[in-house]
Amino acid sequence: MTRISTLEHEFVDALPDELAEGVLYISLPFTTVSHLCCCGCGNQVFTPLRPNRWRLTFDGEMISLYPSVGNWNFPCESHYWITGSRVRWAPAMTRREIELMRENARAGKGAVESWEQKAARGRSGAEGDRRTRRLLRRLFTRRQK
Repeated sequence: MTRISTLEHEFVDALPDELAEGVLYISLPFTTVSHLCCCGCGNQVFTPLRPNRWRLTFDGEMISLYPSVGNWNFPCESHYWITGSRVRWAPAMTRREIELMRENARAGKGAVESWEQKAARGRSGAEGDRRTRRLLRRLFTRRQK
């Protein structure tokens, strides 16, 4: 399996029957984005474009998808951001860290913030925010070692 580092994009009315590797398919009529998992495992990833789910930005040349794509239900458990048509890989997470991220997303009741935004905001207050900051510190400290 070869990891994908950049994605092309294609605006389509309906998603094709077979997806090509390295292509992000955007269906505005169905408000859905789909691609093959960027780890190379071949699983199809579907992201519904909704205010409380994923948002897509297109600057005329490049695509960004927010928040991150966490394929924790796939055997590969890949996790990455698509920013400026580039794939940025997240550090590996334990099962407990994955569950904490899911709990925090569910507790948000609104648009899900990326880890980077939560860390940059440094907001204190809710327990979910504290847990997220601790998780971020562990993940990014682990990555730098």
